[in-house]
Amino acid sequence: MTQPRGAGVAVGQEQLMNLPNAISAARIIISPLIALLPLVPSPLWRVVAFALYVVSAVSDYFDGWFARTRGLVTDLGKALDPLADKLLLVATFVPMLVLQGKSNDSAAAFVANTLHIAPGNAFAFPFVTWFGTFTLPFWVVAVVLGRELVMTVFRQIAQGKGVVIAANYPAKVKAVMQYIWVGAAYFWFGMQTIAERRHAGGLPLWDFFAPVVGAIGVVTMWLAVGLTIASFANYLRRYRALFTR
Repeated sequence: MTQPRGAGVAVGQEQLMNLPNAISAARIIISPLIALLPLVPSPLWRVVAFALYVVSAVSDYFDGWFARTRGLVTDLGKALDPLADKLLLVATFVPMLVLQGKSNDSAAAFVANTLHIAPGNAFAFPFVTWFGTFTLPFWVVAVVLGRELVMTVFRQIAQGKGVVIAANYPAKVKAVMQYIWVGAAYFWFGMQTIAERRHAGGLPLWDFFAPVVGAIGVVTMWLAVGLTIASFANYLRRYRALFTR
């Protein structure tokens, strides 16, 4: 049977229309792996976890880019994309809290015990820099996740009143800092595990660059926290009238 003219183009367009949603769905599917693989005390699986995180973070940009530039914004995409973002955030904070949290932090200890993390693995990977060693306080996780939860509810309330709340500039910069912070942590887990497995030989190149990675992780963490608070305050100031309607 002769294929009608334009049929191939139509099929291609149909496939492309599904692409942003497929990317979001893939990000949701790999989130559990991103959460669990760093908890395996293996250099290979921690490097794989870092690679998956990078793929997920980069694909977040292309997901939105395809949807906007190709006119592929759909109701399903509007639901899947933020869900993928929130799942990725939670997925990364689980291993970060277990591996970089404080051993005397009851919340971090509860998560580690619940996941049956061996004592030699839990809390063993704080950032080490030229200016000290830094663990991940639970309150930092609570602030970042709490802000995301409140903003999700806030946006739903605003949408119900016909107002679309777009991301402000501090929020966009916060997202970038957050991606770099988490990426530095995941890279740290993999490289530190490799270095420890080398025992006395170590990794001379990593020993040189480790404080740089640690410093990047610490600085971007505090920038992300500060911008989390600043962007939230900006949203409240700008849209507080929604609560008086």
